[in-house]
Amino acid sequence: MHETVKKLKHIEEIVNFKEKDLNLKKKPFIIAVSKTFKMDKIVPLIDEGHRDFGENKVQEAMDKWNEIKSQNEFIRLHLLGGLQTNKVKFAVKIFDFIHSVDSKKLAKKIREEEIKQNKKIKIFLQVNIGNENQKFGISRDDLDDLFLFCKEIDLDVVGLMCIPPVNLDPDPFFKELKNLNDKLNLTELSMGMSSDYKKAIENCSTFLRIGSDIFGKRD
Repeated sequence: MHETVKKLKHIEEIVNFKEKDLNLKKKPFIIAVSKTFKMDKIVPLIDEGHRDFGENKVQEAMDKWNEIKSQNEFIRLHLLGGLQTNKVKFAVKIFDFIHSVDSKKLAKKIREEEIKQNKKIKIFLQVNIGNENQKFGISRDDLDDLFLFCKEIDLDVVGLMCIPPVNLDPDPFFKELKNLNDKLNLTELSMGMSSDYKKAIENCSTFLRIGSDIFGKRD
């Protein structure tokens, strides 16, 4: 068994235990964050039937995934990094989920491309939950306005996403995002990475973005 498959199965065991222990309504999906990793580490997971993969950059995703995604229609590709408007047409073409929508300008551009390409993307609104200047994300104060705009233009917003501040307990930030998600009656939550996914599960995250615990350290 390939090393990445062993690591994924170990994480799946933890997720399954947490699901039963917490009596969760929804079992979280594991997004294998494959950014910067080559296909020799990714293909064993595909061969095992793993479905969800995450990339941070549109160009890298197109270079890596165009052919293999067309050969494996069950794969769902998630854009996790910030998206520039000039890359939206390519993002809509290759990705199934975009986790980083944080402005009306970006939302409008995505919707225009959806119409042109006759394709519907599942959208997460990224919230700057720690009010950090260096991070992408809509502020909590502006979230309702962005959400209503997305609904007006018929974007399929399924949930909220956040990256909590480094070196702080993520738990209160996850709790806050869940509360915001519940107020908007959204069903999906994109929270948790290799360092904090267990706490994210405890706060009802439905999509866990796990990279290094599956693929190892990045160069």
